[in-house]
Amino acid sequence: MPVKESSSAPMPFDAPVDALPGVGKSSVAKLQRLGIETTGDLVLHLPFRYQDRTRSVPLDEVQAGQECLVTGCVATSSIAYGRRRSLMARIEDDAGALTLRWFHFSSSQRQAMQPGVWLRCFGEVRPGPTGLEMPHPDYRLHHEQPGPPAGELTPIYRVTQGLASARLAKWVTAALANCQDLPCSSLDGFEFTNLLDAIGFLHAPSDEIESSTEDSSQASAAGLRDRLQAARHRVVLDELVGHYLILKRRKALVQAQAARALPSKQQLGREMLDQLGFRLTRAQARVVGEVLTDLAAERPMMRLVQGDVGAGKTVVAAFAAIRAAEHGCQTAVMAPTEILAEQHFETLSQWLPPLGIGVGLITGRQSAAERRARLAAIADGGDLVVVGTHALFQSGVQFHRLALAVIDEQHRFGVHQRMQLRDKGNLPHQLVMTATPIPRTLTMAFYADMDISTIDELPPGRLPVRTHLASMARRAEVIERVVNACAAGKQVYWVCTAIEEEAEIDGRPRSNAALATLEELSQAVPENLRLGLVHGRLLAAEKRAAMAAFKAGETDILVATTVIEVGVDVPNATVMIIDNAERLGLAQLHQLRGRVGRGSQQSECILLFEPPLSAVARQRLSIMRETNDGFRIAEKDLELRGPGDILGTRQTGEQTFKLVDMAKDRTLLPQAVKLGDRLLAEDPPMAQLIVDTWLRGETEYATV
Repeated sequence: MPVKESSSAPMPFDAPVDALPGVGKSSVAKLQRLGIETTGDLVLHLPFRYQDRTRSVPLDEVQAGQECLVTGCVATSSIAYGRRRSLMARIEDDAGALTLRWFHFSSSQRQAMQPGVWLRCFGEVRPGPTGLEMPHPDYRLHHEQPGPPAGELTPIYRVTQGLASARLAKWVTAALANCQDLPCSSLDGFEFTNLLDAIGFLHAPSDEIESSTEDSSQASAAGLRDRLQAARHRVVLDELVGHYLILKRRKALVQAQAARALPSKQQLGREMLDQLGFRLTRAQARVVGEVLTDLAAERPMMRLVQGDVGAGKTVVAAFAAIRAAEHGCQTAVMAPTEILAEQHFETLSQWLPPLGIGVGLITGRQSAAERRARLAAIADGGDLVVVGTHALFQSGVQFHRLALAVIDEQHRFGVHQRMQLRDKGNLPHQLVMTATPIPRTLTMAFYADMDISTIDELPPGRLPVRTHLASMARRAEVIERVVNACAAGKQVYWVCTAIEEEAEIDGRPRSNAALATLEELSQAVPENLRLGLVHGRLLAAEKRAAMAAFKAGETDILVATTVIEVGVDVPNATVMIIDNAERLGLAQLHQLRGRVGRGSQQSECILLFEPPLSAVARQRLSIMRETNDGFRIAEKDLELRGPGDILGTRQTGEQTFKLVDMAKDRTLLPQAVKLGDRLLAEDPPMAQLIVDTWLRGETEYATV
């Protein structure tokens, strides 16, 4: 294959990656697996870590598991014979010694390992038969003791099968050389004013100052790491600003379009207030007011309502649906699971039909005749409120006059799905609800295109769930506690993290499978106690029947997997046992605990764990015991695990960060927001340049 010649003109960011020398069809396929299709993608494919070769570690300081640079003189060399032949060299310095080992070696390599030769090696130190060893190190031969190492960090990239980090680094270098003259953001007040300078430094961090002594080498290495942090800070901030700007653009584009205004009309909301049988909390009343104000405007509402489990978000959606119905308009309520959709349907069917508002349900399990009837009622406007799962997206569902889309647990739906629902109406208002409390820093990063409302108090009479920790050694005591609760007329959830037994997880036996626990409880509890089972492999009808029996009080103990994380309300269920709680994340533990405490009775949650606990697991369980505050839990979850566990899996079409680590970089968000707002007001071309750098092609989703 002929070698491509580098052009003297700068290569645009969107140039295909095979425009670079040495990138052929086979390489293109490998790069695509990494999400790299253009030279810009390659330039922004930044190292995820560095090998630190800035300091040579004395041999008496090396530790097992450490990746380091060492320097020593060969004292002896030999070939060891055993199951695998290996070349061994023993190197020494003034302080200690270390064995080097190669399982694959050449005769010339064997000859080079002569006593008196100096080696500078980099690799991971591991325990060996006779002490610490460094197997297959990168090394250089020296005929005399080398001076202090150069101040350089070797970048390590995320790669794929058949593509080494060093090869990828060569292409990155070529891409950077071709992109040097391209326009990128330039911001005053930073050590790296120009973005490309910062990116170039992250790809090839080096200290320009020569070091002549070990002390000056260490000082130089410290300075290099400081500059590396400054470069990363500059790039992270640029990326955060880019995401913030695109979200602000989405919001501006939506607000520039016209939507059906839904002002107060028939006062049906007041009738519902009189029929509810309870008073709204101050937080609920405030959020209802914010939503109804949005609906009265001629611009589309884009509002996120967040509230802890049991905070009463459904009633907010009901008032919004009533306002739409007053104008003869329809509301679509979309839930991620059939169980949750049916719960919303049952709740809304209690409140809305007495006001003359028809409520329909669309799921994938309906018979053909039932589905035809529902589709007809939706098409002619007979059902003013339609509840469903992803079935609402299907082409056969035609709304008569859709004005409001209510999306529950929105992070479980992708951009394309939300677009499909939006396209079924004339740009309907959108009300998004989540029971996952989202830290303020994440709302700035992921929801800057929406207005935020928070229901920050529980309905009156609700008591905080008491949470206890118990090791597996106390399992019999926990079962006895369950029996006593059932004897008092209460119901119990027993949550497991797997369906069937598995031999080992992380090298430890698993003892919390649902089927085994059901068998264990059937032997341990009195015969009069009724046991139920719910897990993800059951047919939908079987899951519904099991949940319905539990809700009706026909089951005393429901053994379940985490499928009940989003489920029906059972006020009489006041005890939850979570088996092997150390295996679950904070957000999931908090959601599961929210299944109890739905009534006015005191509820409790027992977290069973298998010792010994890791440091992270200990922190998770401790915060669960200390607080029921979902926002405090979410902040801790962000600190421990990052945003993924809070926001759920990112769906197709959602943008992801290239360098930003939200758990580590969230402190930069206020600065990014301030900078983004200033650029929008004072320097729109620079704002556009940042968006073009990080989010090319984003306009397709600008009005989602």
